[in-house]
Amino acid sequence: MTDENRFLGEAIELARANIGKGGRPFGAVLVRDGAVVATAVNEIHVTNDPTSHAEMNAIRAASHKLGSPDLKGSAVYASGHPCPMCMAAMRLAGVEKVFYAYSNDDGAPFGLSTATIYEDLAKPFAEQSMAIRYVPVRPEGKADLYAEWTGSKRAPGGRA
Repeated sequence: MTDENRFLGEAIELARANIGKGGRPFGAVLVRDGAVVATAVNEIHVTNDPTSHAEMNAIRAASHKLGSPDLKGSAVYASGHPCPMCMAAMRLAGVEKVFYAYSNDDGAPFGLSTATIYEDLAKPFAEQSMAIRYVPVRPEGKADLYAEWTGSKRAPGGRA
């Protein structure tokens, strides 16, 4: 059995267990150097937090465990196709590989596809379904926000 099959199998079993607890069918396993660093499931049903996706929770748990927001060298194995939020978070964290067992096409008949969100995000801001505007507010008498940050003691990990 390949590592991909083994870790995806673990993600699927996490998702199955989550169904049994009233949750959505999503599980994630974050691996670095062949070892599991963190596992997680979708917890929206418990937290009422729309960002409580399995991949996001695995990133949070791994970052906490490792004491760093830098997850370079890691891979995420997800039961389902990661949504754009999770994909962006994985990129920001430095995750280098993502594997998933169920596609957006697999999930679509069950209302579990994020394909339309991907499609909307590919459009220019002016054409997206959510209003997005740049409004350059600079309070008088205050230092530039980014310049102030650069001049302060920066936390490890930079922006993320």
